[in-house]
Amino acid sequence: MSDESIKFDTSAIDEILVEGGQDGTDIPIWAVAKDANLDALPLLPAQRAWAEAMSFKGSAKQHALLPDAEGRIAAVLFGMGDDAAGEPSGSSELLFGKLAQSLPAGNYHLAAAPRDPTLAAIAWGLGAYRFNRYRSSARKNNGEGASRAACLRLPKGADRDVALNTIEAVRLGRDLINTPASDLGPAEIEAAARALAARHNADISVIVGDELLEKNFPMIHAVGRASPRAPRLIDLTWGREGARTVTLVGKGITFDTGGLDVKPASAMLLMKKDMGGSAAALTLAHMIMGQKLDVRLRVLIPTAENSISGDAFRPGDVLTSRAGTTVEIGNTDAEGRLVLADAIALADEGAPQGLYVFATLTGAARVALGPDLPAMFTDDDAFAAEMVATSAAIGDPVWRLPLWAGYNSKLESPIADMNNVWESPFAGSITAALFLKRFAKRAQRFAHFDLFGWRPAANALGPRGGEPQTARAVCAVIAKELELIA
Repeated sequence: MSDESIKFDTSAIDEILVEGGQDGTDIPIWAVAKDANLDALPLLPAQRAWAEAMSFKGSAKQHALLPDAEGRIAAVLFGMGDDAAGEPSGSSELLFGKLAQSLPAGNYHLAAAPRDPTLAAIAWGLGAYRFNRYRSSARKNNGEGASRAACLRLPKGADRDVALNTIEAVRLGRDLINTPASDLGPAEIEAAARALAARHNADISVIVGDELLEKNFPMIHAVGRASPRAPRLIDLTWGREGARTVTLVGKGITFDTGGLDVKPASAMLLMKKDMGGSAAALTLAHMIMGQKLDVRLRVLIPTAENSISGDAFRPGDVLTSRAGTTVEIGNTDAEGRLVLADAIALADEGAPQGLYVFATLTGAARVALGPDLPAMFTDDDAFAAEMVATSAAIGDPVWRLPLWAGYNSKLESPIADMNNVWESPFAGSITAALFLKRFAKRAQRFAHFDLFGWRPAANALGPRGGEPQTARAVCAVIAKELELIA
């Protein structure tokens, strides 16, 4: 992975979000509710006539460019719909991301302050994202697009530091997921984590290859040993001793063939994103450290490539986990829960107050909830309720599924302590979550997020491609909790 893909450079964000008062050349953007009366806006009669000719009704995401007497853009009308964002779901401020994608190059400002100016700024920055690493036109322009983007004056009242940090963190996660496995293996995940640690003066250590066996991480080693790219466990820590302990665990399978239970070709097309959990964990860590939340943060990323060779682990093998529990392998394509189990066992030894696990874990969660809605598993009812409400409001939604104890028996094995799968196609995401929870016995709060890590179609917050789902939502909830106990 090249240095440009893991460095932290805010210049691209500075070009789409600028600070300071209006300089007289900014083009105003008027947010308009559905079927609102345009007479209330300071528009010329000819401009109102133009809006009518363009059939502008204020529908969500609809916009109209209004000319001045010389034919230049004088103002923008932007439809907010009936105060429901529609796409993505959540606060109407999220729709401003659509304008970042569709307006011509120029300087703009919001003519009326939005209810949440920071969220509006974040939406603009996320909507403007493009992954140009492999485009010839971008390389000729030093990594930037061929033309300058639409630039928004930071809305009055917006928290610039939070907005820029959030945008930069999500862009990091998207870049990591979008990078193909040819340029992103376990070593490159490590490089990204080291760059993040250097940025925030965090401590980091990495256990690589056969050292995993010496340090008692046998399942991470087993999953990654068939690849020439050595598996590893990344361990990052930051924050003051004595602060609330928050531990993040992110699945970092940089490519998943399925192992000897090989996936069909169609199922491998997006397997570069199987490290989406690690991207979400690094995105969240960047936000926690960048926003200086008062926590003792630990980030654990077990990363490996699930390849096929003569050394690959097999169906029917029995592996011993770090916790000492033995696991019969019912399917080698359920490898993510194996590497996570060793990392969760390590995290649990510290009895963290919050243990959050992020993984592109099961197709069953996608069948149940689709690609846009990650599944959340936790026994903490108050946390779950706050997550659902907060995540919906900021356009990073989750939905709670049950840790149904009645399905624990489905993981039984006739020869080992447990199997890594249930033979039935039913409740696959729940049994996977129950598998992980068995390794978290001391953590005060356990929450697992089964995410897709990918946006299958463009929406207001970004183009088709990688997405570190749930990171923004978890950060917002942690920040709220810290405010309550301060």
